[in-house]
Amino acid sequence: MRPKRILIARHGESLGNVDTSVFAIKPSYALPLTPRGCKQAQKLGQQIRQLIGSERIRFYVSPWRRTRETFMHAVAALDTAQWSAREDPRLREQEWGHLRNPEANKRLENARDEFGTFYYRFEDGESGADVYDRCSALLETVYRDFRKKAFPPNCAFIGHGLTNRLLVMRWLHWSPEQYEQLANPRNCELWIMELHSDGEYRMTTPLRTARVANQNIAVPPGYEIVFPPRNIVARPPSKPHVKRSNTHIRTGC
Repeated sequence: MRPKRILIARHGESLGNVDTSVFAIKPSYALPLTPRGCKQAQKLGQQIRQLIGSERIRFYVSPWRRTRETFMHAVAALDTAQWSAREDPRLREQEWGHLRNPEANKRLENARDEFGTFYYRFEDGESGADVYDRCSALLETVYRDFRKKAFPPNCAFIGHGLTNRLLVMRWLHWSPEQYEQLANPRNCELWIMELHSDGEYRMTTPLRTARVANQNIAVPPGYEIVFPPRNIVARPPSKPHVKRSNTHIRTGC
């Protein structure tokens, strides 16, 4: 049974979000939540409980420490009998390579933003396109699970900023340009997709956007007429959370 509601949430604030120097001494997959991140995760669980009530829910969780901790705090707000869960490494965050100091990471981040976050591949790491491919493989598993008669009416993913954006891009068939204009979700920000009568899932959460340096460079003139992009529910970003200027994501059929 296909669930009526898909929930996608980023992990709570982690040590790496408040101290970038930690990436030089500790693997990203091992970074824990901060005390503030734990509270965010608890609040996320309360949001989910308010949304689904006593309905059952199935979680897919990245096996990184910060997502595991987020999941633990979130499900504490639910009755034990109403949830089930599965870990899947394909939901992990984009890999940047190995340990690097903050200055090296910043140079790579700037190079990625200039080249394009979807196609830029980190040395010894991944590109956004690589993450998109494993999101595609993950969704094959998820849709097989949907065919099970006992699948619950709600499905949730506890993942990471970039991976969550690419998961939504793959699910809703958005273009690389549309993905690149999505602002990174805040810690424990909850995105909601709902199943409509036509059998399609649609994002009901307005998403923040951000201008990118290489906007539209791969889009030839007139392309939107012959290949109109899917519609995105978008809202302008709030200034404290977005470094770049606002833009509107194009809409189409």
